[in-house]
Amino acid sequence: MSKYFLASLLVVSTLATVTVTAEDRKPEAKSRCFEFTYAAEIKNVPEGERVRVWIPIPPATADQTVELIKADFPAEASKNRETKFGNQMYYFETQSKLGKPIKFAITYLVDRKTVLGLTERRANAAADFTDEELRVFLREDRKVPITGRPLELIKGFSFPETRVGEARLLYNAVEEYMTYDKSKPGYGEGDVLWACDSRTGNCTDFHSLFISLSRSRGIPTKFQIGFPLPDERGSGKIQGYHCWAQFYDKQLGWVPVDISEADKHPGLKEFYFGNLTENRVEFTTGRDIDLVPKQDGESLNYFVYPYVEVNKKRWGKDKIETSFGYADRQE
Repeated sequence: MSKYFLASLLVVSTLATVTVTAEDRKPEAKSRCFEFTYAAEIKNVPEGERVRVWIPIPPATADQTVELIKADFPAEASKNRETKFGNQMYYFETQSKLGKPIKFAITYLVDRKTVLGLTERRANAAADFTDEELRVFLREDRKVPITGRPLELIKGFSFPETRVGEARLLYNAVEEYMTYDKSKPGYGEGDVLWACDSRTGNCTDFHSLFISLSRSRGIPTKFQIGFPLPDERGSGKIQGYHCWAQFYDKQLGWVPVDISEADKHPGLKEFYFGNLTENRVEFTTGRDIDLVPKQDGESLNYFVYPYVEVNKKRWGKDKIETSFGYADRQE
């Protein structure tokens, strides 16, 4: 790490606030009502094989309401919940037929609102969390260490006494250190050591580094993942997932940060500390996830795409064609 970069971070670490420019989005409560379709085709499965499929379900939270409109599965599907994070999922088993892909499609009606995490105590934090409930968001994950190399990024920092102040310095540090760039092999795994080496990545890499640093400071911090929607109302396809993080403050509850969006849109850096736009839908929380019923493979790094096993082995993503789309309802 260069002396110049360390010096620049130390300057950032002494700032109590960041100047708001004319470009900064002013926090304003909005909502967005849309249909969201989640579909996939599982291809090239040899005839007669046992196929197991798990599909994440978007939860109803303080930030979004979710109503199932329709679901088409090739077999009877159960609705299950894992206990570590409370994620819900559909599960079905079927047997493959020669030359026929296994298809499913689910459509939800989602009403999503802007999250203003610094203005008042969050509705989902109305009840205090116990130490045990918070402890799961203080542990390291398989790809998210909370000791060692990542802590070199904040060595020498002078931290304020408030939880929000601490988190803001870490937010600044990650945004300054990382560049949104998906050109290097290895991005998107949320591997903190890889992120430290590459200093690039996507939302998964940015927020994994933030979570690593936050948890090392004793700040409960969670990983959340779903899908983004464009700002413009209308309809269309969604190419892939988006993720963000939330840290816990006793006065405010869970406070969101979206550091990769701040890096892509510098004029919104102030907004994305503590706030989220309504242009997204949340699906799951956490890393190293065990599904219900338990998968034969290892714990999932994160869970946003369908997970498929054929004959007790994970079916490759290259053989699962996904399709995600949205259609706004008139407000």
